[in-house]
Amino acid sequence: MNATECIKGRRSIRKYKNDKIDHSILESIISNASFSPSWKNTQITRYIAIEDTSIIQKIADDFTPEFNANIIRQAPVLIAVTFIKGRCGFERDGSFSTKKEDRWQMFDVGVACQTLCLSAHEAGLGTVIMGIWDEDGITELLEIPETQELAALIAIGYPDIAPDAPRRKSVEDLLTYR
Repeated sequence: MNATECIKGRRSIRKYKNDKIDHSILESIISNASFSPSWKNTQITRYIAIEDTSIIQKIADDFTPEFNANIIRQAPVLIAVTFIKGRCGFERDGSFSTKKEDRWQMFDVGVACQTLCLSAHEAGLGTVIMGIWDEDGITELLEIPETQELAALIAIGYPDIAPDAPRRKSVEDLLTYR
């Protein structure tokens, strides 16, 4: 599969088979994601692979709305994506480098999440990135240190559906030349 096929073939998967994911596959996906670009190569993104069904169930039942909980409950792995706070957008003296201040951290995490999802797709896995959940509750449950912040949850598993590509805007709608 080439890059274009991977990009155009990847879908948000919301239904998974119950098959376990071998740790070597997950580790390869995270290794690939580690090559994502980041602010001054700070590499702030971190991952927690949740396989324990009791933790997955608690996240689904107590910390996510039903539309996300239904996805989480049947995913064999849930990835909690975090980032190290206070490293992106800064100079060595602690000042901000740009007007965006520390908002670069979410950009860096987003790039890493997309790389993870594309690598998973290449490995035959499906993913969906979720951003609506109780951040404080999940942070406490997973014992995420104060130096990190929860950025996203990614359900990952072998797809049990093959959705068609949604309609895309045309290049004319998306691109402007000056």
